[in-house]
Amino acid sequence: MSTGPGADSAPVHKPATTRGGGKARRGTFSSLSIRNYRLFFTGAIVSNTGTWMARITQDWLVLSLTGSAAAVGITTALQFLPMLLFGLYGGVIADRYPKRRLLLVSQAALGLCGLALAALTLSGQVQVWHVYLIAFLLGMVTVVDNPARQSFVSEMVGPDQLRNAVSLNSANFQSARLVGPAVAGVLIAGVGSGWAFLINGLSFLAPLAALWLMRTSELHKVERAPRGKGQLREGLRYVAGRPDLIWPIVLVGFIGTFGFNFPIWLTAFSEEVFHVGAGTYGFLNTLMAAGSLAGALLAARRGTTRLRMLVIAAGVFGVLEVMAALSPSFWLFALLLVPIGMIGLTVNITANSAVQMATDPAMRGRVMSLYMMVFAGGTPIGAPLLGWVTDTYGARVGFAAGGLVSLAAAAVIGLVLARIGNLKVAMAWRHGHPSVRFVPRVAPRRLATAA
Repeated sequence: MSTGPGADSAPVHKPATTRGGGKARRGTFSSLSIRNYRLFFTGAIVSNTGTWMARITQDWLVLSLTGSAAAVGITTALQFLPMLLFGLYGGVIADRYPKRRLLLVSQAALGLCGLALAALTLSGQVQVWHVYLIAFLLGMVTVVDNPARQSFVSEMVGPDQLRNAVSLNSANFQSARLVGPAVAGVLIAGVGSGWAFLINGLSFLAPLAALWLMRTSELHKVERAPRGKGQLREGLRYVAGRPDLIWPIVLVGFIGTFGFNFPIWLTAFSEEVFHVGAGTYGFLNTLMAAGSLAGALLAARRGTTRLRMLVIAAGVFGVLEVMAALSPSFWLFALLLVPIGMIGLTVNITANSAVQMATDPAMRGRVMSLYMMVFAGGTPIGAPLLGWVTDTYGARVGFAAGGLVSLAAAAVIGLVLARIGNLKVAMAWRHGHPSVRFVPRVAPRRLATAA
């Protein structure tokens, strides 16, 4: 794979082969032909549906208890604060211990957190500080669960199917997002929030069963990092010396911190701007999930990952968010959530697969923990800040601010990558539409001078 620093660099794929030497299957769902990954995928879609139910219900519960978009932001921030503080240590643990065993422990712990919140809510004793505490505990478990789960994919499918499996993981998550919010909206309106939390807690039995049923002999062996000092610094030095890793991570850091605060914005637009209830809030999340699912499936069909696509998608994502913030009607706002979901997922998958495929397997846990720390760990900064902006200046200003920061980050990092790769931006008019491309910078010819 390429380690070129330019904005147009991409991993170079060799023809995929099976262990027997024949050609591996290619297609949107090719990695599902692998039994271990098929089990993983099936268990994940059940728990992901429960997770989305719990996320929507949690946001609505906090808004009901406090009446504040900033409180929703604080809840989100607490859930991601451990990733910011301890995320890199989670990567060291993921590289050091068997990932399947780590996931058995972490998935069980996530299920117990869901059951605890269900017990508090169904008993009528829930207070906002309970939600804050459980959100923080969920974040602590995720510190280990995230890098272990992300890097375990390569052990299940191998390098040839890695990009496809990463895309299908996102499609899995977004498919659950289509169902989870809709079911949550019905449960909140019909029987109360506690039942949604209970279903979420029980849903983790599915991935636990999947992990237990896997054939460990069919996993791709990865050399684990031995115990030793300096492993954290080693991971940071590795990323710092690789422009093709560090700049995608920086870009998704800005997007994740400022552009992905949808729990804040969608609750605020539902309550303050369009004055709709929990059912419609779930519907808005479902529309965004539909776009995200389309983006994930399109990514699964692509055979290459280019940093150029990442930069352009991030810029388009910012523009779409600004357009949605200024939408005069509910239906225009709702329809714009579909392409926002699609392009946002394209940004995430492109960056994720580019970073994983360019990373040595022995370093993947630490690199992916840094990726997730930057992508999700910025939420404790962005969520309260944009929650305050939303409460103070209104939902439209808060949403537009997130879009403008995303657009500015894409523009600046695109220019940085172009400069590193000795590229320039070329603008042209093709088939009646403007076209923006990165092209090699041609050195000026030296004019011959008379002696």
